[in-house]
Amino acid sequence: MSRAQFEERLFGVLRWVVIAFLALITLAPFYYMVLLSLKPIDALLLDPGKLWVSAKEFTTATYQEVLRSTSEGGQGFLDMLANSALVAVATVLLTLLAAVPGSYAVSRLRFFGGRRVSTLFLAVYLFPATLLAVPLFVMFARIGLQGSLVGLAIVYIAQTVPVSVYMMKNYFVTIPSSIEEAAAIDGCTRLQTVRRVVLPLALPSIMATGLYIFMIAWNEFLFALLFLAAEPEKWTVSLGLQQLAGGIEVSKTVLMAGSVVLTVPVVLLFFAAERLLTEGLTSGADKG
Repeated sequence: MSRAQFEERLFGVLRWVVIAFLALITLAPFYYMVLLSLKPIDALLLDPGKLWVSAKEFTTATYQEVLRSTSEGGQGFLDMLANSALVAVATVLLTLLAAVPGSYAVSRLRFFGGRRVSTLFLAVYLFPATLLAVPLFVMFARIGLQGSLVGLAIVYIAQTVPVSVYMMKNYFVTIPSSIEEAAAIDGCTRLQTVRRVVLPLALPSIMATGLYIFMIAWNEFLFALLFLAAEPEKWTVSLGLQQLAGGIEVSKTVLMAGSVVLTVPVVLLFFAAERLLTEGLTSGADKG
């Protein structure tokens, strides 16, 4: 066996070892979280290290308690899921509505200071949230949006637009300009070129950015606590999970069920969008 063949086989084996290790440290905590959520609390206390659930122990009572409304003695996570979904979806749509044309303009149009605009957008995103929390709270309280899901969504949009412009601008730059020139020769205006040519090619980037925005809005806690602490009926699921974590009378199995409820929507959304996130739609577009 030659040295090249040995190295190829060695690195081939090491690649799968690394993949298996990363998969293990990623999936093991989630598996244990799901496992605990399906156990009654007495079974957990008897054997907390058990890594499977027997048919006798299996229960969905924890999920029923988490999703049941507070008026019925539950934790009210179903309403919190609806609030989180409303805020997250609105944030994604409005952020992309502003960021897509903005990132395209930065990547294609020539104007004074254009090279530094994307850097400035990223610099805005780097401001710590704690620095902005108090001024935003005072400003929104004065205009009557404190304690409102609308106000919370506006804060999220202000947070996500800069980084979205920065992310998508880097993708728009990779789309060959010759495609747009060909569309212009065929009689397309700038807007028609963007709508019919550029946006379909940029769909993977738009989907990836939208998923990133959704995760930020879905998991964010600081501003949700600041704006909605006094309005329990408008709480998002991240606030509800914090309430479970701080509750003395709440069992750990119920807390794990709440964690699963918080995590699963993002995981399902990621797998649903996986094809568009990984597919290279620009492959070969400039050929012929």
